[in-house]
Amino acid sequence: MKKILYFLIGIISITVVLGLSSLKLASKGGTKTSDNTLTIFNWGEYINPDLITKFEKESGYHVNYMTFDSNEAMYAKVRQGGTGYDIVVPSDYMVQKLAKENLLIKLDHSKIKGLSDDDPKLLNPSFDRGNQYSLPYFWGTLGIVYNDLYIKTPPTKFSDLWDKKYKNSIILTDDTRDVIGMGLLEQGYSVNSTDQKQITKAYHRLLELTPNIKAILGDEVMNYMINNETPMAVVYSGQAQEMTSTNAHLHYVIPERTNIWYDNLAIPKTAKNVKAAYAFINFMQNPKNAASNAQWVGYSTPNLKAKALLPKALRQDKEYYPETSKIKDDEAYTNLNPYWTGVYNDYYLQFKMNK
Repeated sequence: MKKILYFLIGIISITVVLGLSSLKLASKGGTKTSDNTLTIFNWGEYINPDLITKFEKESGYHVNYMTFDSNEAMYAKVRQGGTGYDIVVPSDYMVQKLAKENLLIKLDHSKIKGLSDDDPKLLNPSFDRGNQYSLPYFWGTLGIVYNDLYIKTPPTKFSDLWDKKYKNSIILTDDTRDVIGMGLLEQGYSVNSTDQKQITKAYHRLLELTPNIKAILGDEVMNYMINNETPMAVVYSGQAQEMTSTNAHLHYVIPERTNIWYDNLAIPKTAKNVKAAYAFINFMQNPKNAASNAQWVGYSTPNLKAKALLPKALRQDKEYYPETSKIKDDEAYTNLNPYWTGVYNDYYLQFKMNK
């Protein structure tokens, strides 16, 4: 009995020592608890990895970085709850959708630094008036990349793509809103139209474009263009920046009217560490960090002080940092209700089937 008693006492002693050691480690940040962990849900390859390391070192928080490949995939995860994401990065219309469904917390602007550093033309967007739920992370345009080995007179508007000389020459981005939006813009309509006649007319106009379409692709479009395999593609400005910096024959054009898009930082209602979320937002508002991120990712920063830190050739490039007058008539996507989302999706699927 004594041996058993001594054995039990020994076990209890070891357990107490281990417990005290764990508490000591936790107090020093040695254990990754919910209090010192920040979970970020972002697009893939959409932050300079060095900034994650820097944030962890400066803040003491451990970052759990997770990725998604579409707004809809991110929405599904946030909507199901229990995910514990502290920061999400939705695009324009998705911010509006998440906010409408009460899935985001209202931002306390008194806790956010450097708001005055952000470009005024990018604040107070139509999808989030007053930036109640989001702050711009990156922004840009939908435009046209062309290869001067094939094209000597560059297009200046989307309607140029219908020219018969571009037969089997164009790659489109595989996205419902971008393709239907391009059709609407070509007809002079809003990219957020909920007029059945306008949408139908845009769809039929897109059908007339099919002889010129070589393929409808995702990120693979970049390889096609970089390798000189096709004359032209409709892409996002950030993709274009990477392409044009890799292949000198490629050039980016902002069409006369196009979509201006925003990706944004937001805090879900289910966030487990709101304090850490604000710390990260403030970290990314720091001009040096924002500039480092913009150079690594290749997209346009909304932070004017960060822009001033970028290489002169980049910050003065009017295709990636256009003048306000150039994009004054351009629209961001706003959230469509389920009915109109279905209409857009149905027309897009029919369009792809006809390709």
